[in-house]
Amino acid sequence: AGIMLNKAVLVESLLVFTVVLLVHAMVWDRFSWCAVALAIQAFYVQFKWDRLLQLGGAVFQFRGAANSGLLPASMVMPLLGVVMKERCRAAGIVYFERFGIVVASTGMLLALFLSVLAVGITKPVPTNTCILTGIAGSIIIYTMKHSLTVSEVIEVLEVLLIFVYLSMILLYLLPRCFTPGEALLVLGGVSFVLNQLIKRSLNVIEGRGDPIDFFLLVAVVGVVLLGLFFTVLFIFMDSGTWISSMFFHMMTAVLGLGVIMPWLYRLIQRNPLFWLLHFLFQTQTRLYLLVYWTFLAASACGVVFYQNAKRSSESKKHQASTITRKYFHFIVVATYVPGLIYDRQLLYVAAVLCLAVFIFLEYVRYFRIKPFGQTLRHLLSLFLDERDSGPLILTHIYLLLGMSLPVWLFPRSCAPKGTLPGAGALVPYSGVLAVGVGDTIASVFGSTMGEIKWPGTKKTFEGTMTAIFAQIIAVALILIFDSSVNLNSSYAWILASVSLVSLLEAYTTQIDNLLLPLYLQIMLMA
Repeated sequence: AGIMLNKAVLVESLLVFTVVLLVHAMVWDRFSWCAVALAIQAFYVQFKWDRLLQLGGAVFQFRGAANSGLLPASMVMPLLGVVMKERCRAAGIVYFERFGIVVASTGMLLALFLSVLAVGITKPVPTNTCILTGIAGSIIIYTMKHSLTVSEVIEVLEVLLIFVYLSMILLYLLPRCFTPGEALLVLGGVSFVLNQLIKRSLNVIEGRGDPIDFFLLVAVVGVVLLGLFFTVLFIFMDSGTWISSMFFHMMTAVLGLGVIMPWLYRLIQRNPLFWLLHFLFQTQTRLYLLVYWTFLAASACGVVFYQNAKRSSESKKHQASTITRKYFHFIVVATYVPGLIYDRQLLYVAAVLCLAVFIFLEYVRYFRIKPFGQTLRHLLSLFLDERDSGPLILTHIYLLLGMSLPVWLFPRSCAPKGTLPGAGALVPYSGVLAVGVGDTIASVFGSTMGEIKWPGTKKTFEGTMTAIFAQIIAVALILIFDSSVNLNSSYAWILASVSLVSLLEAYTTQIDNLLLPLYLQIMLMA
């Protein structure tokens, strides 16, 4: 199995390198050189880490049955920063150009930190990998010294500090939930958001910044802090009793009304609840969309209850099939596409609310909070797949994140007339294309009709081909229905991006719901 796995990892690495080089060819400056150096270094360290995972020599317990995924994950933040910087430079917006540079530098430093950790715990110490890490590190730090202002350097170091603390706490409390690469993506993202929120809260300028951005920052940080608070608390008391459940609901209310509300009030300078209600019911389109989404949410719950009723009647151990799990992907596509076409801001806020609700329900399920904790546990156990091996169930949260990140990370202020030129116009759709259409079709066709397997994986050639074809049809449909998208003949680039990402889907063992949309977004923005 080791040889087979290595083959798959090599192809995956090759695909990531292709993306890095293509971005480098389009952007071509000091930072893209740094990204190339980082990629080569991460590639070497990844194999060391894989060996540690196989021998069981890693410090923390990571998710089994997957490789460390260091290379694909290390490249996400640096490349996003690089393409964002380039887009904002083209639009002539200096503030966000600097912001892109900060994102790229932060991503590189976090990845380097993880690599040094991995090399540090490998016995015997791998000399050549150490030298490579040293060289890549020197190139990156040298570039940063000449590109960043003092305040930006401090900002990058703050994120690094938050990341170190968070990863120590979370990887210890939640064994087998992440691979090293996913931990880098998820915790790196959370650390960055936390730092942005602290920075913006300390210097609030009247009327600066979009309320919906603050809404996202406060929601993410609030939910994470809530989780950390309860995790520490329930080490000391049993979470399954009525008293601790009462305490849980009371403390949630206190934190929500006493910390998160005033914080939002300070940032957006008006009552958050009134602002939200006014925002949701502003236009008639929004009302129609909200009604439609409520209907879809109800049907999703219907699928869950129906499958569970079927399970109890069959009374044996019954897992939902791949096809059933992909129902949810179809429902999600049906949710996002109208939102993207008619009202992106509403979609942005609704996705933030949905994320907060999902994570809150995951707490209720994980801590078995009465009255619903045990029921949720029973209902959701049906839809687990092999990637939920740890104590948390994260697949549905990853699905939501994968669909929403392209909408949240879209550089609105650097996009004249609301869309980027050329292939960039498809950026908000990257989640829908990569996960909603591509991944779903690949699973359904691959598991029903697939014959020829890609070497070293369980994925089939037919699945991947149908996925590429389906995404091209989806792009054609977007062109017909969304008048704001104008591709001006960048079709070859779009075809290349879609094919690369579909191949990556076949070869990666990481959480594809999270990784694929980000890679597609990077390619389309470049």
